[in-house]
Amino acid sequence: MKRFVRLFVELDRTTRTTEKVAALERYFAAVPPADAAWATSVLMGRRVKRAAGTGQLREWVAEASGTPLWLVEESYDAVGDLAETLALLLPPPGPDAPPPPPLHRVMEDWILPLPELDDEATREVVETAWRHLDETERLVFHKLLTGGFRVGVGKKLVTRALAAHAGMDPAVLAHRLTGPWSPDPDTFRTLVDPDADLPDAGRPYPFLLAHPLQLDPLEPEGARELGPVSDWIVEWKWDGIRAQLIRRDEEVLLWSRGEEVVTPAFPEIEEAARLLPPGTVLDGELLAVGDDRPLPFAELQRRLGRKRVGPKILRDVPVKLLAWDLLEDGGRDARALPQAERRGALEALFRNLPERGIPLALSREVDAPDWEALARLREGARDRGVEGFMLKRRDAPYGAGRERGTWWKWKVDPLTLDAVLMYAQRGHGRRASLYTDYTFGVWDGDDLVPVGKAYSGLTDKEIRETDRWIRRHIVEKFGPVRSVEPGLVFELAFDSIRRSSRHRSGVALRFPRMARRRPDKAPAEADTLARVRALLPPAEGHGPAGPGDG
Repeated sequence: MKRFVRLFVELDRTTRTTEKVAALERYFAAVPPADAAWATSVLMGRRVKRAAGTGQLREWVAEASGTPLWLVEESYDAVGDLAETLALLLPPPGPDAPPPPPLHRVMEDWILPLPELDDEATREVVETAWRHLDETERLVFHKLLTGGFRVGVGKKLVTRALAAHAGMDPAVLAHRLTGPWSPDPDTFRTLVDPDADLPDAGRPYPFLLAHPLQLDPLEPEGARELGPVSDWIVEWKWDGIRAQLIRRDEEVLLWSRGEEVVTPAFPEIEEAARLLPPGTVLDGELLAVGDDRPLPFAELQRRLGRKRVGPKILRDVPVKLLAWDLLEDGGRDARALPQAERRGALEALFRNLPERGIPLALSREVDAPDWEALARLREGARDRGVEGFMLKRRDAPYGAGRERGTWWKWKVDPLTLDAVLMYAQRGHGRRASLYTDYTFGVWDGDDLVPVGKAYSGLTDKEIRETDRWIRRHIVEKFGPVRSVEPGLVFELAFDSIRRSSRHRSGVALRFPRMARRRPDKAPAEADTLARVRALLPPAEGHGPAGPGDG
């Protein structure tokens, strides 16, 4: 445990990628496989079932420290991180405190059994852990206990460091670490053995992700870097869920990008996959469709997380997997092939499938002679119910994670509105002492009604200036939330808008963020709810072109 806590501190103190990777390599070189297995699992964000409720922990810390519960809450409000707050409030361990066990014992003896215990037994285990741990060790323990462990590294950095330590190709290790595996020493030794053979009919491949296109292809710099449009496969960018469909032997699995099996929620996709030849893995977008046209993302969410889908939801929310890449062809890993060659094989595959009547479709290429023509098509993307274009370099292999220059997402310009700051709440972690989480509203007659929350888009300087203004203009307190006088106007950018019965305004913004402050505008000049509702699509995302149209 001590080595893992030391690693946590090292990772938390730096933002430099090279330093994070070096710290990870040192850790993997120093610990036994049992600890390395659990560290890999935790650092990659693999979920452990929450072992104790945060409300219970607050109460137990309040009693152990002699702190009133209201003061625990106020302390949390000031610190912004619950695990740190609880660690700071607890009295230090005694001078004869036993040393902490290694990480794998912490996970397997203290944390994993807790969900099966009653409250009294759970508290006994937690208090035993507190007697073994110092302040920083308790902080890390609390994060592991509540499932809130984040320390600024992800799968890519962990894989890179572990591959360097094991002397492996990072791409091979990334594939092995994708999908289910057990964090035990024997499994870990096999995962990092370059010569190991790991057949698994259900194992997905790591997803290749796109970067937002910052360059303008119509400007000289963008045109030089991107080259001619003929160097790229261009497809519409749909608003669905990224998924891999695996058909190996008798196994059919549908994996989400979050490495969750979602097959039970989409039985029609599983049935259609039986038409694919064994040894096929498709990458694509899972969409809700109606009359062969995309439905709002919120409709697709109605299917997610279900273990069983009844006739009504199947009828109300039909779905389709729009395939755009072929990762495995006839049992052969095709990722090293150029994009254009994989595309040709994908088209050949779909020529042998029924064109209609199955929930599988081929994502069509968008044809344009040059960037100017493509830009004109992009202007109508929102009317089609899509987010813009995907640009995929024809000569590129299929990598893992975000690789610059391989795939770009050229999204349409966001929608915008001017809104008034209504409520503010302190942030978390390093922003715990600043008001950084904001709720914005627009005018409905003489009243402000909230239309969205935003947390990003401001510089550190702008955040500090806004924080000072908020503290001078607080009107009421609602727990950690502060209502403020209507004095600040912000331009909000967002990707789309839909009707929502859950919000008082009747609308919900998708991915709202602060584009800029508007000191030139008085609050009375902010937008109205009528203007916001005018941005709603006529049929909630039913554009004139369907998912299979080019």
